[in-house]
Amino acid sequence: MEKMIVVVFDNEAKAYEGARSLNQLDTEGSITIHAESVIKKNAEGMVSVLRTDGDFPVRTIGGTAIGSLIGVLGGPVGFGIGALAGSFTGMLGDLYAAGVNTDFGGDVAAAMTPGKCAVVADISEEWVTPVDSAMETASGVVFRSLRSTIEDDQRARDLAELKDEIAQLKAEHAKAQADRKAKLQARIDAVNSKIQEKLDQAKQRSEQIKGETDAKVQALQQKAAKAQGDAKKAIDARIAQLRGEYEERSRRLKGLAAEQLRKAAAQLEQ
Repeated sequence: MEKMIVVVFDNEAKAYEGARSLNQLDTEGSITIHAESVIKKNAEGMVSVLRTDGDFPVRTIGGTAIGSLIGVLGGPVGFGIGALAGSFTGMLGDLYAAGVNTDFGGDVAAAMTPGKCAVVADISEEWVTPVDSAMETASGVVFRSLRSTIEDDQRARDLAELKDEIAQLKAEHAKAQADRKAKLQARIDAVNSKIQEKLDQAKQRSEQIKGETDAKVQALQQKAAKAQGDAKKAIDARIAQLRGEYEERSRRLKGLAAEQLRKAAAQLEQ
């Protein structure tokens, strides 16, 4: 199963020790690391990236699940009162892109106090004992979350709300006086533009997910070619799972786009 993990440590030395232990588990085949970074929160609460390892398939943090989660950890601690509305909305978007929920983000943010360091990793694992045991030895506190499709679910809700808004505006437009029709039509056109923007974002996100999935699968195939026995079976199972998860997300995103475009076209014809 693909998961996001954050392991919080008291200092840099412990964080690097934890990162080395995770790398060893990856080498042994106990887990697969798709991307990893070591980060630190300073006295002002700002998060900086101390190291991004280039040996994993997802090699840059920008736009990835890890980058999104790091963006959250650099925001207002625990998403507390006082966060600007725009910042809060941005953090929710980052959480969705990381595939985790607000409870996970809040728990990690609360533990990641100024001066603490952490290893943030996108991994596949079948059981938790290898990571938990290794991180306990390194004095790290593990936070773990299954990667979810919350991002896709939120996009579907956003589009449904926009569709409902258009339906209400169209109904009002049909009954409005001539002097109001132009203004209502302008609002309808604006909402349709938002729908198209959402669909464009979904397409771009789908392409990004495909690229990341292809990189992960290629890296696993290279490991499988060198592995034998149970280790090879475990890697093959991870490849099948990654492909299955991508195909399901791709079907959902394509279906969502096709349905919304069909409904939007029907409404415009009315």
